[in-house]
Amino acid sequence: QVQLMESGGGLVQPGGSLRLSCAVSGGTFSSYTMGWFRQPPGKEREFVAGVGWGGFTNYGAPVKGRFIIWRDNSKNTVYLQMDRLKPEDTAVYYCAATRSGLVRETEGAYDYWGQGTQVTLPS
Repeated sequence: QVQLMESGGGLVQPGGSLRLSCAVSGGTFSSYTMGWFRQPPGKEREFVAGVGWGGFTNYGAPVKGRFIIWRDNSKNTVYLQMDRLKPEDTAVYYCAATRSGLVRETEGAYDYWGQGTQVTLPS
């Protein structure tokens, strides 16, 4: 059974930084494409960033240039460094894994999901 556990969320001021982590257990982490999604209050879940098993990355337009995703296969963990945060980055952030070799931006492409971690910025 594959399990994903996010951590690192919290309250941060605009312009600040946070680093999210997602630890994966119960599967072959190195073979998964990993993604981060987020769901702002009252809105649908959206793609944030993804990293393939080979290290290829892709980012959603709202975060490009501010967020960085990377993976550490030795720790079965994927990270999301979030810099220059804005109030509109407030959301529940979810980690997801897919056995697909492609970094996809759609929720349905992902097989496993974490419970989410809250990131809040005062407006």
